[in-house]
Amino acid sequence: MFSVGASFRGRSHFFLLIAEKALPLHPNSNDMNVEEIKDKRIAVLLSGGVDSSVVVYELARLGLHPDCFYIKIGPEEQEEWDCSSEEDMEMATAVAHRYGCRLEVVDCHHDYWEKVTRYTMEKVKAGFTPNPDVMCNRLIKFGAFHDKRGHDYDLIATGHYAQTEWIDGQKWLTTSPDPVKDQTDFLAQIYDWQLQKALFPIGHYMKDEVRHIAEREHLVNARRKDSQGICFLGKVNYNDYVRRYLGEQPGDIVELETGRRIGEHRGLWFHTIGQRKGLGLGGGPWFVIKKDVEQNVLYVSNGYDPSTAYKQDFSIVDMHLLTSCELPTAVTFKIRHTPEFHRARLEPMGNGCFMVHADAPIHGVAPGQFCVLYDDAHHRCFGSGEIVVG
Repeated sequence: MFSVGASFRGRSHFFLLIAEKALPLHPNSNDMNVEEIKDKRIAVLLSGGVDSSVVVYELARLGLHPDCFYIKIGPEEQEEWDCSSEEDMEMATAVAHRYGCRLEVVDCHHDYWEKVTRYTMEKVKAGFTPNPDVMCNRLIKFGAFHDKRGHDYDLIATGHYAQTEWIDGQKWLTTSPDPVKDQTDFLAQIYDWQLQKALFPIGHYMKDEVRHIAEREHLVNARRKDSQGICFLGKVNYNDYVRRYLGEQPGDIVELETGRRIGEHRGLWFHTIGQRKGLGLGGGPWFVIKKDVEQNVLYVSNGYDPSTAYKQDFSIVDMHLLTSCELPTAVTFKIRHTPEFHRARLEPMGNGCFMVHADAPIHGVAPGQFCVLYDDAHHRCFGSGEIVVG
C-alpha cells in the first residue's frame, strides 16, 4: 500500500461558509434556482481567491448569514509554503469578517495526502498522466469535507465556473459561458450524490464579470491573481514532489522511428506524453511519444509537429456518469483543461469501455488522462473515463 511520508504539513487552502438560515431570495439569483436553495442549509467553500469571495457576496445579497470553516491541506514543511498560502488566510479572514461570519478550522490534510497523493503516485509510477485536481474535487471538496461537516448540510457551494440544470427531472452538470474558465472537466469525476448537493453561484458569470463585482463591492482580493498549477504544492517543484516519493530510475531515451538511443531519463514519472521541453536533448525539438514501463524506456520523435504525437482513435475505460443516461453516438470531448472541444463518434465496447473516434487527430493523448464527454453542443457534461492507449 502506498503511504505518504511525513514531509509536508497543512497549508491554509479552503474556507467553508455555512448558511444557517435561508431568507427571502433575490429575484435575479440567476444560476441559483430559488426553489433549489430556499429553506436549505448551504455550505460554501471559500478560499482566499476572488471567485469564492464573490460566492459569499452572492449569498449575502440574498440575506444569508454564513459561518466560516477553514480547511487545511498542503505542504507539511513551513519553509515550503509560498507567500500566497498566508495571503489565503488573510484574504479569507477579511471576507468572513466583512460578512459577519464566524471562522473555524476543518482539517483535511491527512485525507488529502493519504488519498489524492496516493492516487497521483500510483498513477505516475505506472506510467500514466494523472490529474490530482480532478480527484481533489471528488475525494476532498465534496468527499472528506462531506464526511466531516458537509453531511449536515443540503448543498455545498463552491467558486467553480460551472452550472447545474434540471432537465427532464434530472440534475445535470452544465458548462460555464466562459470557455476559458469553464471547470466542468475538473468536476467530471464527482459522484452523482455529490452533484445533487453541488451549487455553483458564480457559474453563470464570465471571469471579467466576477472581477467587476469584486471591485464594485470593494472586496479585499478583487485584483488578486488567480492561483496557477497544482494548488497544494506551494514552493515545491512538481518533479521534486514526485522524486520525494518515487526517487529516480534512470533509463534510455530512444528515437521511436529508428530505435536509436539518444539519451537518458531520470525516471519515466518525470515525463508525460506530448511533452517537448525539459528533455535535455540536442537537435530538437523532441516530443515524448510513449513510455515502456516494463523496459523503462522513453520513446521520442523529432520535429516541430511529428505525426506520431497525434492520435485520432483511442479507448477509455471506467466511464463515470454524473447523471444516469444513455450516451449518444455523437459527442464532444476534452482531454485537458483548454477552451477547445473536439468532436467524436463514440463506440461502446461493453463494461464501461468506449472507443473514441475523433473527427481529427488530437495532440498529446496520454494514458491516465481523463476524457471528459459532453453533448454535441458541449453544454451538458456526461462524465469522464480514463484514457487507455497502446
